[in-house]
Amino acid sequence: MTVQTLDLEHKFVAIDKTRATEGGLAIEGYASHFGTPDRGGDVVQPGAYAASLSALAAKGGQVRMLWQHDPAQPIGVWDAVREDKRGLYVKSRILAEVEKGREAAALIAAGAIDGLSIGYRTVRATKNDKGQRLLHELELWEVSLVTFPMLPSARVGAKGDTPADTALRDLAASIEEARLMLTPTHRMDQ
Repeated sequence: MTVQTLDLEHKFVAIDKTRATEGGLAIEGYASHFGTPDRGGDVVQPGAYAASLSALAAKGGQVRMLWQHDPAQPIGVWDAVREDKRGLYVKSRILAEVEKGREAAALIAAGAIDGLSIGYRTVRATKNDKGQRLLHELELWEVSLVTFPMLPSARVGAKGDTPADTALRDLAASIEEARLMLTPTHRMDQ
């Protein structure tokens, strides 16, 4: 038996919203932001997912929801995956009927896990004058719940957060993101 590795790349952001739902936990947010450089210097361009999402829809396929990019550990179902002007919007249900889904929901509730990461193949990319890779077309395979987001500025909101808490957290994350842009970083997705 031949085992083929997928050699997928990964991009990390964080969950925007969570809420309890029948049979599990609903999460939503952006799995990718357009025009925002990540720690590795990649910038996803608007429209990068359009062809992949259309091809999946045409054949009745779906983007998979995994735990930590492990294809042996699906933990839920993406009810919506679409591009808008901000990025790749996703909405899902983490399934309580799945052991790892229950664990993931508990970790989110405790604040231990708050990241999303896409698994994809680059179809078309260019470089800009800053040395950043501009990702024009991506083949999207999966969106995972992860520990370490590539874009640290986005975080899932915890129950009871006030607008002031969110604003302070966003400000701190923006400062951290700016600091990271000014210092060399270790690429987490290689």
